[in-house]
Amino acid sequence: MNLFQSIARAIIKRSFHLSVWTIEQFHDMSYVHEKIAEWKTFPEGTLGKDIATCLESHGLRLVPRYESHDLKHVLLDFKMTPVDEIRMQAFMLGNGNYSPASFVIFIFGALFLPDLWKTFYRDFMNGRHTQPIKNWTIEEYAFCQTTTLREIILNSSKQPEQKYGRFSLPLFGSYAAIILGTIGMMYCLPFLFSSSVTDLVGAGFPFVGGAIIASAGLLSLSNLRKFKMDNGFHPVIATVDRTIA
Repeated sequence: MNLFQSIARAIIKRSFHLSVWTIEQFHDMSYVHEKIAEWKTFPEGTLGKDIATCLESHGLRLVPRYESHDLKHVLLDFKMTPVDEIRMQAFMLGNGNYSPASFVIFIFGALFLPDLWKTFYRDFMNGRHTQPIKNWTIEEYAFCQTTTLREIILNSSKQPEQKYGRFSLPLFGSYAAIILGTIGMMYCLPFLFSSSVTDLVGAGFPFVGGAIIASAGLLSLSNLRKFKMDNGFHPVIATVDRTIA
């Protein structure tokens, strides 16, 4: 691992810890502690128990309002590290989870970790050919056997989704805006630390423009996703016998 790769991973790690810390400041953490304590009492091999054990072994806590995020880590066997977090977002994008958070995390990681682009692409393709799980929640599956759920996810072919031509152009535009806006911001970023007023002015306006374009793409993508859900364009989700084997 060269110097750039080491620095990039350190930046990503600090950014993730800062993001989690910020979220925790605006939520009541007592609910999180109660949930973890409850899952610890579940039988061995259940998803709830495995999530609690995994979090405890890494010295982590549930992130409020992102509880189902840890479900995906355990089911998909992605480690709870910044790099595997980005890999999981690549998988989930392929799996149909077109949320603003997923795009932001993935693009941020892809820009800083070009050496892992092949890995991200492989994770994305694995997600495309895997049973959709973006709507799975811990509340629904906490008592299920983790191994059974993994077999359902990995061994079930993805149900073909109906394609709607009217969404193709807006989706492409949203993705393009996010990617191009982010690239523009990253290109201008070094010049914002210059002592030259010319550099600051010359890079400042394009940076703001890139931020606006990327934000517009995220909003457009979020609205398209909401429109699809409101109109009944839901992916097929596997049903599981919610019993403890």
